[in-house]
Amino acid sequence: MSSVLENIEVEISVELGAATMPIHHLLRMGRGAVIELDSTENDPLCIYANKTLIARGEVKIEDGQLLMEVTSKALKPV
Repeated sequence: MSSVLENIEVEISVELGAATMPIHHLLRMGRGAVIELDSTENDPLCIYANKTLIARGEVKIEDGQLLMEVTSKALKPV
């Protein structure tokens, strides 16, 4: 018998930074193109569940693997 919670879908997304550019620049980009973000590798990641900020984290590299470590929970809105 399955639990009701097993059927709830949650979309998890992670944001490292953002960039704004005209659509014509985006359309001209090819494979391997680099997009400069408004953050550095030392800035925290934002972790979202269903587009709601739930935590912050950081990128780690361990044994050649790229990892995301949660460093803090987001504060609840008042």
